[in-house]
Amino acid sequence: MSLRIARVNELIKREIGNFLRRRYRSETVCWTITDVDVSADLRNGTVGYSVIGDEMKAREALLFFRKHTGEIRKEVSKHVILKYSPKLTFVQDFGIERGNRVMEILDELESPDLEAESENE
Repeated sequence: MSLRIARVNELIKREIGNFLRRRYRSETVCWTITDVDVSADLRNGTVGYSVIGDEMKAREALLFFRKHTGEIRKEVSKHVILKYSPKLTFVQDFGIERGNRVMEILDELESPDLEAESENE
């Protein structure tokens, strides 16, 4: 990825986050924009978001982003001046949940070792 695309990704990520905080603070408090990946031609972009909460909160986020994608794109295009305003697609990012699950597995693997050591002493 070129340095220019990386900067555009970060700029769009920041602008989406700022817009959601300003306009929809109470609705989006459990959501975080984690990643933006804009294509090289700047016409399409994928926005990753994570949700703190249960499946119901994830469903609310999905419906919210489907409903407000056009408004978010319009607002971002006002603040990020590019040749093309990228068509945004929102997808849920499960990276944080996967990381937490890996940590739980590692903790489970360590705990039998600690119990065996205490029994030997």
